[in-house]
Amino acid sequence: MQQSVPHVPREYRALYTYLEHRYASVVVLTFEQIEALLGFPLPGPARTERGWWTEIVDTQRHCSAWTEARRTAAPNLAAGIVTFERPV
Repeated sequence: MQQSVPHVPREYRALYTYLEHRYASVVVLTFEQIEALLGFPLPGPARTERGWWTEIVDTQRHCSAWTEARRTAAPNLAAGIVTFERPV
């Protein structure tokens, strides 16, 4: 049986897949690790604006990479990391 593909933009699908397949309820990634998964640099606002990670305005955007994996994103911009958490 074929598994349905979530509505995640193609360019962010690698991040979705990574988060979806982690068993841990908390996953912490650096900006560099996220960029390595994606294969391109994060846009400027991802490094400077908390809302890029926390405001869920349109599920067809970048945020669907973690919301479709049933996670929230909590960035620490100064440290350059993002904590993705799945409720237990």
